[in-house]
Amino acid sequence: MHFHIGEALVGDGNEIAHIDLMLGSKNGPVGTAFANALANQSEGHTNLLAVLEPNLAVKPSTVMITKVTIKGMRQAVQMFGPAQAAVAKAVADAVSTGIIPKDQCEELVCVCGVFIHPEAEDDEKIYKYNYEATLEALKSAVGNSPTVDEMLEKKDSAAHPYKGF
Repeated sequence: MHFHIGEALVGDGNEIAHIDLMLGSKNGPVGTAFANALANQSEGHTNLLAVLEPNLAVKPSTVMITKVTIKGMRQAVQMFGPAQAAVAKAVADAVSTGIIPKDQCEELVCVCGVFIHPEAEDDEKIYKYNYEATLEALKSAVGNSPTVDEMLEKKDSAAHPYKGF
């Protein structure tokens, strides 16, 4: 059974992308989370599959979950447009470059949390930042990065950009 966790923050302004994801076996906890994400929709939190284009979903199958409540059509279209395209392309590129082994694509699923700021406006930045963040999160997940030693080494000097002080 596989269970990998990745995270990445890329970009700036209202178009900033923050991706949290799990990549794991269909028959493990990530598979359960994947199924629950598709089966349990709620208003403002419409989860969707990552597709390169309609009728061409990526492998490993990837469900995108909203990390903020979608409050209007503009934000919904950004999630179903540039963010969906970006996540799908990053997953496909992760397979084509060997980050995710091609022979494991039917055994794995991905649950990908996506943040779309309610005031985001630039679709090109949304795409670019979400692509970069998803690819970076996948690399971290598969590479088990950061290591415990890396985390411990930086724990006292870490500078969280949104700590607030």
